[in-house]
Amino acid sequence: MIDAAPRLATKADASACAQIVRDWLDATPWMTGGPSLEELTEMLTQSIGMREFWVIGEPVTGYLALEREISQINGLYTAHPGSGDGKALLDAVKQDRDFVQLWTHAPNEAAQRFYAREGFVEVERKEEGRGDGVPELRMEWRA
Repeated sequence: MIDAAPRLATKADASACAQIVRDWLDATPWMTGGPSLEELTEMLTQSIGMREFWVIGEPVTGYLALEREISQINGLYTAHPGSGDGKALLDAVKQDRDFVQLWTHAPNEAAQRFYAREGFVEVERKEEGRGDGVPELRMEWRA
C-alpha cells in the first residue's frame, strides 16, 4: 500500500535510494557485483541534480530517474515490489507526456510483466547488454 504520493527528490534522498538498489543487487542472483553502497550514493547524488528524479515514501521506499531529453527511465527501484510504489512513480512520470522509454534486463521478467501491464511494449533487444554483459530489452509507452 502506498503511504505517500511521489515527489521530486532532493540530494538528501540519495542514500536511501542507493540502499534500495544495493539491496536489489544483493537479492538478484543473475546480477553479480556492482557498485558499493558508497559508490551508488555518490552516483545517485549526482543523478538527482541532472535528471527528473522522483521518490516515494517517508522514509523513501522507491525512486524513478528520468532522462528528460529522451524521455527515458534510467532507473525504477522499489523496496517492496507489488506495493503500488512503482506504479505511482510511473504514473507521475507519464503525466503530461505522450512517450516514455526504458531498458530492462532480459532476465528481469517480473519487471517486464509490470511494464507490459502499464502499457509498455518491447521494441528492441541487445543480447550483449549495455555495459554489464546482461542482455537487455528496450520498451516504449505511448499515450
